[in-house]
Amino acid sequence: MAPISRFRRRPRTAGWPRGTLGNPPHPARSPAIPVHPRVSRTYCRSACALLAEKRPGRFSCAGCGQALFASDGKFESGTGWPSFGAPLEGAVETQVDRSLFMVRTEVHCARCGSHLGHVFPDGPPPTGLRYCINGVALDFAPG
Repeated sequence: MAPISRFRRRPRTAGWPRGTLGNPPHPARSPAIPVHPRVSRTYCRSACALLAEKRPGRFSCAGCGQALFASDGKFESGTGWPSFGAPLEGAVETQVDRSLFMVRTEVHCARCGSHLGHVFPDGPPPTGLRYCINGVALDFAPG
């Protein structure tokens, strides 16, 4: 009789598309808040070209193109993700995010609902907020 291996092949979980890498879709995520296809839960910090973007212009949603942040509100937070002091008026919405054993405030596009990142209360004056945004959820238009 062959020895039983510790490394058994796990059965494919129902609902996973064949060929999917990583985790299954989060069961608590509302279908009303889509995740843009370019946004991954495994997005590495400091991997986005927009982190170093210093030109005047606007940062917009990669999902629908809505203008979200002005470049003059961008600052270097040292986190490895693009950070902003405040969004443009009415451009983003927030909701409580209780994933990863903590409570955070999720930021998503007000038009299409794409997940953008999170907002934290440790930013610079005058708002005191740090909108920590996933760089692949943004596009940049100089000007």
